[in-house]
Amino acid sequence: MARVKRGNVARKRRKKILKLAKGFRGAHSKLFRAANQVVMKALCNAYRDRRRRKRDFRRLWIARINAAARLHGVSYSQLIGQLKQADIELNRKMLSQLAILDPDAFAKVIAVATQK
Repeated sequence: MARVKRGNVARKRRKKILKLAKGFRGAHSKLFRAANQVVMKALCNAYRDRRRRKRDFRRLWIARINAAARLHGVSYSQLIGQLKQADIELNRKMLSQLAILDPDAFAKVIAVATQK
């Protein structure tokens, strides 16, 4: 039986990894073994951090809402409880945007929530 030369398959696989490693420093973008390791690590980090980003933004929004609410004499947890009782359905992202970009509207939301 004739021997099989894996030229095309192997070259395609290596080129795919080296393409993903483009922009990495030094041997990490030039040599296949080094590139393979850092690409696998980078893909793992990217997968994990796509999920972590959602948590990080939620924490940021909550911190901003808390800071803005305390200026009006209400804590974050009290505000969220009052919003639920008043049946005001604003998510944390929108509340955070209101607190930063339109403090007057945020103050009105707090006033409506605390009245109920």
